[in-house]
Amino acid sequence: MKTHVKSIIVVLFVLWGAQVSRGEAWVTKMFAETKHDFGTVARGADTVYRFQVKNIYKQDVELVSVSSSCGCTSPTIDKKVLKTGEVGYVTASFNTRTFTGVHGATLTVTVRWNDKGLLRTAETQLRVDGNIRGDIVFQPGAVGFTAVDQGAVAEQHVEVTYAGRSNWKVTDVRGASDSIEVELTEKKRYSNHVAYDLLVRLKGTAAAGYLNEQLVLVTNDEENPRVPIYVTGKVVPSISVAPESLMLGSVNQGEQVSKKFMVRGKTPFRITSIQCDDQNCFAFKTDDKASERHFVEIHFDAKKAAGDVKQPILISTDLGEKFRATLTAYATVVPTENGPKAPEPAAVQPAAAQPTATQPAPNAGTSAGSGSGVKPSGVAAQ
Repeated sequence: MKTHVKSIIVVLFVLWGAQVSRGEAWVTKMFAETKHDFGTVARGADTVYRFQVKNIYKQDVELVSVSSSCGCTSPTIDKKVLKTGEVGYVTASFNTRTFTGVHGATLTVTVRWNDKGLLRTAETQLRVDGNIRGDIVFQPGAVGFTAVDQGAVAEQHVEVTYAGRSNWKVTDVRGASDSIEVELTEKKRYSNHVAYDLLVRLKGTAAAGYLNEQLVLVTNDEENPRVPIYVTGKVVPSISVAPESLMLGSVNQGEQVSKKFMVRGKTPFRITSIQCDDQNCFAFKTDDKASERHFVEIHFDAKKAAGDVKQPILISTDLGEKFRATLTAYATVVPTENGPKAPEPAAVQPAAAQPTATQPAPNAGTSAGSGSGVKPSGVAAQ
């Protein structure tokens, strides 16, 4: 009897393992990458990598948790619940302040979704590796420009210290974009120690938006000549739009709707043009004065076939090409009896075949909360 029970347990365990394996395959498909090599980095460097994950399925997918096999890497989830088409990130931070040498970690990501009232779970694994040099130290560990006004200049200093060979030196700094310039100055050298001051300057010509760049210190170390340091931050635009998303609502075919939005800046400016791809249905009205605030009236003529409308709009000013703003207008054209018909939607992926006596269907699963390997149905349209 005991032998019979053990055999049943072994069979169930094997079947459960097979289901988890299938589950991991579909979870993995949501990730753009599953491996990352940090390379050789300095001690104290802020070394972070974000694994992008996109929900390509019909159901909402929840990123429940992420764990690390090694204390050298601390993982976090940036956005837990992803609707169809939404993007989130699993962020891996290499702990360069407490670890040195070659290290790596396996990150296990657990996801959950609602399968007709039952909560199903599955998981996949990500991998990070890197070499933390104990002889090179950055202070601070990265360059961060927080909320810099567009057009302004910002600077940050990083102290680079080395302990080892007496003739070690930094020969070059590479990777700076047109928006960034660097100055490297040797401050002191004694015995087997050397210290540099790295000045990183964000130019006033930097475009609005987020910064995510990498500088590389090139050294005369033949074994590991390149050491990266990250540059992050945000350039706050001088020209902004409120609201950034304009909802025009439901409009009957052949009818019109009008709304207003505001364009504002830190200094007086003129709006030189307002452009969109659909000039037939959209029209705009504004003033031609120089001001810090402009109210723009948008007119939408529902001449289109029934369906949803998403229209990006570009506002140009007399301050130059880098001082522009965008917003997106949304509307739903409601069909009328005599109006043009909307195109037929793409065919929905057929449901999986019903299970046979020997092969379960993909939607078959175990009880709620189990690592069943059942996947959300369907793949979202790309």
